[in-house]
Amino acid sequence: MEIKRLHLARLRGPDGLEWPVHGFVVTHPGGAVLVDTGVGGPDKMLSDWRVVNRSAADALAEHGMSPSDIDLVINTHLHFDHCGQNAVFPHAACYVQRAELDRAKREAPELCDWFGFMNAKFELLDGDAEVLPGLSVITTPGHTAGHQCVVVQAGDGAPDLLIGDAAYTPRQYLGPPGEDLPSGQASDLAAWQDSLQRIRSTGAARVHFCHHTDVIHA
Repeated sequence: MEIKRLHLARLRGPDGLEWPVHGFVVTHPGGAVLVDTGVGGPDKMLSDWRVVNRSAADALAEHGMSPSDIDLVINTHLHFDHCGQNAVFPHAACYVQRAELDRAKREAPELCDWFGFMNAKFELLDGDAEVLPGLSVITTPGHTAGHQCVVVQAGDGAPDLLIGDAAYTPRQYLGPPGEDLPSGQASDLAAWQDSLQRIRSTGAARVHFCHHTDVIHA
């Protein structure tokens, strides 16, 4: 299996800091898997975050791929910068935690209405799950109630970890929990700290970030 990073957008948060937005393609013998689809949503939301957007199709084209090559989608969570282009992949089932879909419907109905969740193909998960052989999700609540990370076991060695928003930066992943915690990192601080410890216990050889270009090599 191979992991390919897609540059999907840049945005600026309420704190004035700019962040890249990445998705990841995992080329698996069972099909190509896209982890997070990038930014989309109501115009006001994009304006508020000063989004410089890019289509998932253009990002895939850099790797000689098109949306039709994606066989399934995994959303780490349902914020607008992680599921915003799900509709580009209407043929692909989207794997998401049931708790996360419930949260999104409750907390962000404007995003759900824009996306048309009732017409999406969701595979709802209730906890840790193996999606394909060697490709699993683990529940990591804290950033949101239904956040999940993706573990890619490409060989006999330690796995790769696609961390979603369980930590924004390598410093947050490696440093003391809660140090210099940016706005929006944790909706539930205690759960976020527990999840960070769980992520570290996976012994991942490489950690890939959605909002940072560095990769941690253990």
